Amino acid sequence: MEVSFHQEIASLRLGAGDAFHGEGILAITKALLQSGVAYVGGYQGAPVSHLLDVMVQARPYLDELGVHVEACANEASAAAMLGASIHYPLRGAVTWKSIVGTNVAADALSNLASPGVTGGALIVVGEDYGEGASVIQERTHAYALKSGLCLLDPRPDLPAMVRMVEEGFALSEASNMPCILELRIRACHVRGSFEARDNRAPAVSTRQLLENPAAFDYMRLAHPPVTFRHEKLKSEQRIPAARRFIVERGLNEQFDGSHSDVGIIVQGGLYNALLRALQQVGLADAFGVSAIPLLVLNVTFPLVPEQVADFCLGKRAVLVVEEGQPDYIEQEIATLLRRRDIQTRLHGKDLLPMGGEYTVEVLAQGLVPFVTEHLPAHDAAPARDWLAGNAARRQAAAQALQSPLPARPPGFCIGCPERPVFSALKLAQQQIGPVHIAADIGCHAFGTFEPFSMGHSILGYGMSLASRAGVSPMMQRRTLAIMGDGGFWHNGLLTGVQSALFNGDDAVLLIFKNGYSSATGTQELISTPAGADKRAAADRQRSLTHTNTTIESTLQGLGVQWLRTVHTYEVATMRATLIEAFTSDFNGLKVIVAEGECQLERQRRIKPWIASLLKQGERVVRVKYGVDEDVCNGDHACIRLSGCPTLTLKDNPDPLKVDPVATVIDGCVGCGLCGENAHAATLCPSFYRAEVVTHPRWHERLLDSLRGVFVRALRAA
Repeated sequence: MEVSFHQEIASLRLGAGDAFHGEGILAITKALLQSGVAYVGGYQGAPVSHLLDVMVQARPYLDELGVHVEACANEASAAAMLGASIHYPLRGAVTWKSIVGTNVAADALSNLASPGVTGGALIVVGEDYGEGASVIQERTHAYALKSGLCLLDPRPDLPAMVRMVEEGFALSEASNMPCILELRIRACHVRGSFEARDNRAPAVSTRQLLENPAAFDYMRLAHPPVTFRHEKLKSEQRIPAARRFIVERGLNEQFDGSHSDVGIIVQGGLYNALLRALQQVGLADAFGVSAIPLLVLNVTFPLVPEQVADFCLGKRAVLVVEEGQPDYIEQEIATLLRRRDIQTRLHGKDLLPMGGEYTVEVLAQGLVPFVTEHLPAHDAAPARDWLAGNAARRQAAAQALQSPLPARPPGFCIGCPERPVFSALKLAQQQIGPVHIAADIGCHAFGTFEPFSMGHSILGYGMSLASRAGVSPMMQRRTLAIMGDGGFWHNGLLTGVQSALFNGDDAVLLIFKNGYSSATGTQELISTPAGADKRAAADRQRSLTHTNTTIESTLQGLGVQWLRTVHTYEVATMRATLIEAFTSDFNGLKVIVAEGECQLERQRRIKPWIASLLKQGERVVRVKYGVDEDVCNGDHACIRLSGCPTLTLKDNPDPLKVDPVATVIDGCVGCGLCGENAHAATLCPSFYRAEVVTHPRWHERLLDSLRGVFVRALRAA
């Protein structure tokens, strides 16, 4: 990727006594090195992308420590890396986005958890749950329960998060259980500071190699019949050992309060939001001191029954604050209280929503009835007024607008090379009729929004071609599967292409080849243009994806016979290729590779180069497109076919016309899609292409002055 993390990498070198300042996810990255991690792997995904991104760019420093870093092909290969910790005293950490990444890694995780680990194994997952999430709303908690994985959910406070990383490795080693460290979006981006410690070079590393492999031990294999013994070890030895460690090291925290006859049990990751909600209810101060006793579960699995029971004993009521569904923690607490005949009233999902993010307002809505019932002497009226005021402001805003605000769906970046393909697909369907489109995870999923609204299903990253397998035989027209190059390498090559070829399926696959795993932060792939190609082509300002044909070679090697590569911005050619794929006599898999470099990466590549040319006084040409307002007929078909944010409307300068005209605003990167669409769809000829020349040569200045004289003469005539 073109993004540089040199400042973040510098903070990884901080030593004992230095103050670390930064985001939560970078603090986690630093904590891994302080804990003596020997190897790190993962697959990028928000909100934990920066962990692996920084580690990959920090390889020269990590080589000094002897730490191995691997950018994995998918989450399953990342989870499989932790197999190194089964036999050897190696601390390993992997990372990915959850829940989707954990779904992909599930098989390897099960086979890791069965024999258990010798070296500490830590899985840092971005719990992408709530209002800012980009995936299906499920919880990682289920995997911890079913496979026997410790689940850490630290308070969103940098010293606490760093401590839980270090303790997580130790907990894994003490219990022989892999540990998951889940970080919500807010925890990853919370800012703060902590006192750094020196990084620890691992005892066994790339600089201190093992002389011999471990002795053969069948008990270390996830294979019958020893898996039956593994299952008993989880409940008889590992979980009890984990519980002892949790208590001895004080991983869960208890905070006393003046109202000792009630209490709240809360997931560590929700601690900050809970305190703010308690402050709104008048039961916490600005310094985070709660008047209600709190049991903060920095480890949400396994729970320590004695710890929970002791906290609940003698209290009239306890509220369990557990985000998401099902209510695993609440059910377990209810069971252990019943078995101990503890009659404390237990609240949770009866007062709080079953699903959705627990924001401060949502928590306050649950706290008010809890306080009203169990602390009747406390005045909850200010909290009710605050909640009512929020609702009133929303209602007043809606009434003031008189009508709902126009929807603003997310869309492609300006100049994105994937937008032209959806324009071409829209035009192609006008001729051949509507087709079933299996969509996928990636930037191209923006094609499901207006003005394209294309896609009948999204079944997973790289799963589009596989997901149409049950539909294709039932359709009169061929189906279309769409995936990006990231999804192709992640999963699509085997689950989709190999299966379709093996079964002789007659379908169309469209692969976006933009050169990067763009939606997750433009990480590089095996098909990313090499660095030398980037430098050689910098002055051409063109797409570089044509310089790497790994995707095409792989498809041909696998046996794809119908293969076309088309530049995405050539809308007319792309439309013709799509029509050919849907109407061809060839019976089998037809693959179209839509080639066009990610515009974000292109701009990051060429902007510094252009700036250096301008600084040197060199000639620079910038292409800009516009609309001739005198020619524009005002039907706005160009906008409906493009959806580019820089192609918008303005008032018609002609007082006799009421319809607004199209216009291109600042921000245009000169991709040329508007003109390509106008040509391919035979729209009004109102678009023009202009070249803005900075530091022109002498003959260009002379020609410009002559043109100026001629234009002024025409105006005067």
